[in-house]
Amino acid sequence: MATVLRVPWQGLVRLLLVVCVMPWAEGWKVLVVPMEGSHWLSMRDVVRELHSRGHQAVVLAPEVSLHIRGDDFFTLNSFSFPYTQEEYDNFFKECTLILQAQNILEIWFKTLRSMQKFFELYLTSCVQMLHNSTLISQLKASSFDVVLTDPVFPCGAVLALYLNIPAVFFLRGLAGGLDFEGTQCPQPLSYVPQWLTTYSDHMTFLQRVNNMVYPLGFNLLCHFGFSSYASMASELLQREVSVVDVLSHASVWLMRWDFVLEYPRPIMPNMVFIGGINCMSRKPSSQAVRGQPVFTYELEHLVVA
Repeated sequence: MATVLRVPWQGLVRLLLVVCVMPWAEGWKVLVVPMEGSHWLSMRDVVRELHSRGHQAVVLAPEVSLHIRGDDFFTLNSFSFPYTQEEYDNFFKECTLILQAQNILEIWFKTLRSMQKFFELYLTSCVQMLHNSTLISQLKASSFDVVLTDPVFPCGAVLALYLNIPAVFFLRGLAGGLDFEGTQCPQPLSYVPQWLTTYSDHMTFLQRVNNMVYPLGFNLLCHFGFSSYASMASELLQREVSVVDVLSHASVWLMRWDFVLEYPRPIMPNMVFIGGINCMSRKPSSQAVRGQPVFTYELEHLVVA
């Protein structure tokens, strides 16, 4: 009698295990909201890998772009953009002139002007996308499992929060320390050299003081620029939402850096280092160009992350 009952019971256990495992084995639907330039060149290989592992990726991007084109490993869903391709290309070429600045003050002011233009450009694009009722209805009906986005401009983060979908951030960092605020991560300004200061981890007392004071105006500008995205999120969700609230929605932060080239600093458990995934993979050098400097870039790839 015990033998007769054992066989059906074992079969029932196996069936239960199969039922539990099957949903996890299925591919997920991933909504990808990338950023332009080198940001997309870095993310594209990740999207290709997701496709190879059985996941379905839909890339949501403006119809005018530098590098984002349709491919066989994802579905491209485009929306309208307020500029022509020629105007967009010229804008990016002007931004590359920042690299020719001679001192930190010149770099700082040129960076601020470029950021202001970027804010205006992508904010206008984001407003058009989020107020496209047909597109938003399609996204809701598609039942995506996760949003993969670069929050350097948090349009994708706002969209994930609005659709109530888990978000994964793929980034090099956020201006104004918003990545640390979004993860509630400590940021000891007197010890970690700030962006564009050229300081090392061995600073004098005055350098440490300057390192703490220097980012205050820059951080204020970033919060002011990103406040428009918080206003959009508040309008969509019908409740007050801050920039930090939008960024805090992310479940995982995939950080495209590591402590090999960065100074050590505190991190949070959901901040994952994936250093080395930057820009596009170059083809092996031919015999004719070997011996030339390794870091040679074409003009169109000088859109820094």
